[in-house]
Amino acid sequence: MKFAKGAGLAVWLSLGLLVSALSGCGSWQDEPDPTEHARQAFEVPSKANKISTPALIDAFRSEPSTDYHLGDGDQITLEVIGRPEVSGQQVIGPDGQITLPVAGNVLLRDLSREQAAAAVTRTLSRYYKDVAVTLRVDKYASNRLIILGRVENPGVVEFDTSPTLLEILAKAGGLPLLRPEQVLTRCSIVRGDKIIWIDLKRLLNGDMSLNLTLQRNDVVYIPDAFDTSIFVLGAVGKPGAYRLTPQMSFLDALGQAGGPTVDASAASLHIIRPSKNQNLRIDFEDLLKPDPNLNVAMQEGDILYVARSDIAKVGYILQKVSPFSQIMSISAIASGL
Repeated sequence: MKFAKGAGLAVWLSLGLLVSALSGCGSWQDEPDPTEHARQAFEVPSKANKISTPALIDAFRSEPSTDYHLGDGDQITLEVIGRPEVSGQQVIGPDGQITLPVAGNVLLRDLSREQAAAAVTRTLSRYYKDVAVTLRVDKYASNRLIILGRVENPGVVEFDTSPTLLEILAKAGGLPLLRPEQVLTRCSIVRGDKIIWIDLKRLLNGDMSLNLTLQRNDVVYIPDAFDTSIFVLGAVGKPGAYRLTPQMSFLDALGQAGGPTVDASAASLHIIRPSKNQNLRIDFEDLLKPDPNLNVAMQEGDILYVARSDIAKVGYILQKVSPFSQIMSISAIASGL
């Protein structure tokens, strides 16, 4: 194949411009090198771990108490027959005690009404004869727990008798399904140094075995749907930030982002974990193998990056070349054929 002298010069000039454009843009989207032994920083998601086992839930189960036990902040009224000077209203202090005229301090924390009345009687008997005491609770201030997270009214909830989980959620305005993206799947109950996770979907579908009786000072927490995010970038259908759900895998994230586009490289999917300075590269062809270890779990702040193939890069650069240059190149090549 021979070109006319003038046409050949135009062809080589056009090709030279194209090569210069390609070489100048060749590093426009370089892939980072994978980190050595990066897989050690990742773990396989276990969907079953998002709720506690029945054994752990049973350990939290408690029967409602028939006797109320006094606590800090409770307001009580003492009636001592024939002794108005020591009768009247009292507030149990943060040390669990009340202070009586003449008799002094009396510890009432964690006592029932009958036990508290007996304690007051013993204390006053050192100073008075034939003491008869009755005790009335005017305000139950010590029976309280805390609810946090995705509820309308987070904070302290006071109660007279031991409430159930559903009763507390109702009092706090729980489960506000006002927006479709608020996917509420679980809640935690913290009791001292122990914690369990309850499957709210099962509870709301009628599994009353999960409607546990709560205790004083329990903490109920419902995770917010927007607490954590991960990022999907590169050659995907819908790149952007996505809400991190419990035990979310990278395939879940890739699917929510619309999957890889036709421009994606078959061997260049990167999971970058900035918190651990790790970069894991996965080959798309390996995903067709029955290896569950490839579907690693995502964590808050992870970046899922799908690189473009070399052919896609060339197509991208050609789109950026000016129309005049494209027409000149095509016409010059055509005239020399």
